Amino acid sequence: MRVVVALGGNALLQRGQSPDASVQEANVRRAVAALAPLAAEHELVVTHGNGPQVGVLALQSASDPHLTTPYPFDVLGAQTQGMIGYWLLQAMQNQLPGRQVAAIINQTLVESADPAFDNPTKFVGEMYDERTARALAAERSWTVRPDGDGWRRVVGSPRPQRIVETRLIRLLLQSGAVVVCAGGGGVPVVRGELGELRGVEAVVDKDLASAVLAEALDADALLVLTDVPAVMRGYGTAEAAPIHRETPGGLRAIDFPAGSMGPKVDAVCRFVELTGGVAGIGALDDVQDMLAGRAGTIVTASGFYDGPPAAGGARLRG
Repeated sequence: MRVVVALGGNALLQRGQSPDASVQEANVRRAVAALAPLAAEHELVVTHGNGPQVGVLALQSASDPHLTTPYPFDVLGAQTQGMIGYWLLQAMQNQLPGRQVAAIINQTLVESADPAFDNPTKFVGEMYDERTARALAAERSWTVRPDGDGWRRVVGSPRPQRIVETRLIRLLLQSGAVVVCAGGGGVPVVRGELGELRGVEAVVDKDLASAVLAEALDADALLVLTDVPAVMRGYGTAEAAPIHRETPGGLRAIDFPAGSMGPKVDAVCRFVELTGGVAGIGALDDVQDMLAGRAGTIVTASGFYDGPPAAGGARLRG
């Protein structure tokens, strides 16, 4: 099978952890240990979040007295792609000696007129208490919103239209390489009247970008990994219950928070609706069981799934 796996930010930096490099590298090694068996059996593309990391770099950039203006978010996104891609690349090479692994910096095309630019919803950076968050917002012209038990900065998150380097990623897959790409959803760019690309001040949702990429690559499966074992029906209520099997229509009928589970549900539904493949949302440690249909929330056109074809069988789709 051709599988696209979207690593959640918790795979790199868990809530409350210091954003030190050593902490994140240890988390990456754990994540790759869970993913390596998939890479041994299937064609694998790994995407990843960058919210905490890009927030740290943005704060450093804004505080640097040597800069006349802080680095824009497209540049910060490219920086985090290189940093996190390096960690994932090295860990995957160590887990799979002799296997070719490629980590690339890529761009994601968005529309310049996307209304998300005027309605920031994407969380980036560290968690603050409300007082600190509001003070930083006033000082740095940020927009801040509640996120769980704390407050975080939010920025515009336009909808991804295409991963610009899709053809390159396909060539790498066909050569047998594991590909790490679309970090943080990819560097957001728009196309000008003459066809030229330029970066924009935004952050693309990595789950939606992963769905766009999986569709373009004719992937068989899209697995979105997060810090919960499954999507919950009635989350936060006494009637909360995990959803194990569902159709895109069934999931879309449920209201999910726009800044957290909403984009993940949107991403898996989009992928299944457009391709007929299988998608899942669940925990990192359950990734193999998710692909086998034994864990997570599995989404298919019919609502049924019995696992991938037997080893050596044909791919699910062309």
